[in-house]
Amino acid sequence: MESYKQEFIEFMVESNVLKFGDFTLKSGRKSPFFMNAGAYVTGTQLRRLGEYYAKAIYDNYGLDFDILFGPAYKGIPLTVATAMAISQLYGKDVKYCSNRKEAKDHGDAGILLGSSMKDGDRVVIIEDVTTSGKSIEETFPIIKAQGNVEVKGLIVSLNRMERGKGEKSALEEIKDLYGFPTAAIVNMKEVTEYLYNRECGGRIVIDDAIKAAIDAYYEQYGAK
Repeated sequence: MESYKQEFIEFMVESNVLKFGDFTLKSGRKSPFFMNAGAYVTGTQLRRLGEYYAKAIYDNYGLDFDILFGPAYKGIPLTVATAMAISQLYGKDVKYCSNRKEAKDHGDAGILLGSSMKDGDRVVIIEDVTTSGKSIEETFPIIKAQGNVEVKGLIVSLNRMERGKGEKSALEEIKDLYGFPTAAIVNMKEVTEYLYNRECGGRIVIDDAIKAAIDAYYEQYGAK
């Protein structure tokens, strides 16, 4: 596993973004782990987060794109932090763009925040985590309405690797439905293998009991 992936896994745990225990998800599923990207709140955390996204985007899609698009609201700081990191790490200037929940009718009017999009633009969509694909369902038509825009791919921080609406994962369903590739900085298999019986932040976060609960969860809800 690449070193930045190992660092990112520890970073999620240390930032209290990725937790292990007993959680009830919005879907109603009982899960032994929970991710809350809203816990990234400091400048240092956002700087590091942008760097991890930038490295994963570079690994998966290269730098052959023009705009980072982040669905409102959590996608807004992600696009800004990652665009800055791409500039710093790779010397490439990419623009950021997000949608507004409600169109603005004065000043900087319209549905978009940040850069506009035009024919020929190549876009990478950035999100925190995708469990149902609902945000893409809402924002993909907005992107395509801007002109002949090519979506190069979607990047999320964590692939939960569980079933979406059908038997495949939400990321696989998005890939099949919209025809663009999807990727994550890390997936839960990598997280589990790396953290199992490994000390992180002075404690073992995935011990035998948590590992057994994760295995049982994927036995029931794992994507095919």
